[in-house]
Amino acid sequence: MMESEQHAQNWLKTSGVSDAAMTRLAHFIDLLRVENTQQNLVSASSLDHVWQRHIADSAQLHSHVPRGTDCRWLDLGTGAGFPGLVMAIIRDDIAMTLVESRRRRITWLERVAAELELTNMTVVGQKLEAVPTSSVDVISARAFAPLDTLLALAGRFSTKRTLWLLPKGRSAVQEVEELHGWNHTFHVEPSITDPHAGIIVGRLAAGKG
Repeated sequence: MMESEQHAQNWLKTSGVSDAAMTRLAHFIDLLRVENTQQNLVSASSLDHVWQRHIADSAQLHSHVPRGTDCRWLDLGTGAGFPGLVMAIIRDDIAMTLVESRRRRITWLERVAAELELTNMTVVGQKLEAVPTSSVDVISARAFAPLDTLLALAGRFSTKRTLWLLPKGRSAVQEVEELHGWNHTFHVEPSITDPHAGIIVGRLAAGKG
C-alpha cells in the first residue's frame, strides 16, 4: 500500500513510467492545483496526497494492458482526468478518448491536452448517450455509475475482447455479486493505493443474457 507521496512516485518509476512522463505528470498536478481554485475538480484535501490518491491510483490500471499493441481506450465521465488523462500521459501507445459532459471540465481537459501536447488523446464533450457507437479495446470509468447502470449505458462499445477496468471504492465486490443478467468474467482486484477499494476487471461475453 502507498505510504507516502515519495513511495507513489517511486512506484511509478519502477512500473516503467518514463522520466518524460513523470515531468508531464508533475506539470499536470501544477495545472490541477491552480484549476481546483476555480472549479471543484477534486477535494482540496486530496491534493495533499495527489500522487497517491489520483496519479498512482489511475496509473495502476496500465499493468492490465500489455504494451506494444494498438489500443483504443474509452474513459467515461473523466472529470478532472482520472484515470484517462493520466493513462494518456504515461502510455503514448494508447489512443485515449475521454468522455465528459460538463462544459467547464471539457474546457479544462482540452486545455491540459494542448499544454501537455497529448496528441494521443481526444476529448468528446457529450453525454455518453449521444456518443456514436464504436468498438474499443478498453473501457474505464472512475465513480461514474453503479456497475449495472454502467453496462447498460456503455455495453454498446464493448465486444467480447473489450477489457473493462473500473476503479471502485468499498462497493466493488458487492456490485459484482449483485450483477445479474449479464454474461461476464468480472472479478475484483485489490487497489494498491487504498486497502478498502477494489478494481472491477473483466469482459462481457456477449451482452445481456
